Amino acid sequence: MIVSFIIVAYNAQNVIKSSLDCLRNQTYEHKKIEIIFVDSNSTDETKKEMLDFKQKYDDEFNRILVLDNPKKILPAGWNVALKEAKGEAILRVDAHSTFPDNFIEENVKELEKGENIVGGHRISVTSDNTQWQKTLLIAEQSLFGSGIAKYRRTDKREYVKTLAHAMYRKTVFDKVGKYNENLARTEDNEMHYRMRQEGYKFLLSPNIISYHHARNTLKRMIKQKYANGKWIGITMKYCPKCFSLYHFIPLLFVLGIIFSSILAIIGMPIFTYLLFGAYILFNIVNLVSIIKNNGFNIQYLLLPFIFFMLHISYGIGTIVGLIKGLFMHKGS
Repeated sequence: MIVSFIIVAYNAQNVIKSSLDCLRNQTYEHKKIEIIFVDSNSTDETKKEMLDFKQKYDDEFNRILVLDNPKKILPAGWNVALKEAKGEAILRVDAHSTFPDNFIEENVKELEKGENIVGGHRISVTSDNTQWQKTLLIAEQSLFGSGIAKYRRTDKREYVKTLAHAMYRKTVFDKVGKYNENLARTEDNEMHYRMRQEGYKFLLSPNIISYHHARNTLKRMIKQKYANGKWIGITMKYCPKCFSLYHFIPLLFVLGIIFSSILAIIGMPIFTYLLFGAYILFNIVNLVSIIKNNGFNIQYLLLPFIFFMLHISYGIGTIVGLIKGLFMHKGS
């Protein structure tokens, strides 16, 4: 089975080398791996890294393409790659990810058993080993600070709603069509919804694993959460059924703060007390669970404040996205 291995990257010079090393070490027959790199107008040496890899290993693999994505956004990059892909299977991997030597091999085994879409447990890791980095990583991994997708939390074999770093039969894309280029960050949510609507199942296999390198500063995490929230708000214009209630909890929290504050100003502070009382209680329970699983460190006491900033950023982003979506045309 020929596998089209796709990486779309923008300014990933400092992280893409690790992904390329993992690709080079794959146990799956290299002549059955078609590599498609897509550079999104990077201003660093990302494209040079891609071209250097092609120059060194072009004869080793089925073929290596280096393509351009002038629109810069991810869905446009995936569409550029899919248009050129010749493989029977499509494997999408982020530039800031790493994966074991048998990654492609294990994915192919599941397709050969009859599956159409497969993936595995995606683990968040940090590039540094400082205590602050570990604290941020815990915030990223926590259910209170991250998503509820099962690929983040389990390696049990089961069918799930979505996957990261997944492998798809190319016929799946032939049937559901290309990515929606109106969605710069939530393209997977919308695409996977369409796939589920067509009856496709997403198998999470315990034999497949990959690693996601989490944001390494609090500022970047806050920026990421704001952007995630904004694009969820915008995506409601195009696919309101793509998300669950869980995605809108930060929005409800921010709206709760706004309305309870208004009520407090006019002499009804009870709702503010109830809102923050419940939030603090959840934070305490979550913090106790984290300390139980990871041991105690003084920096973990900062986690409630980190979660608060992430939730506020996400919720404000969703409000901005919903408003922006009102003024967008679906065909724009």
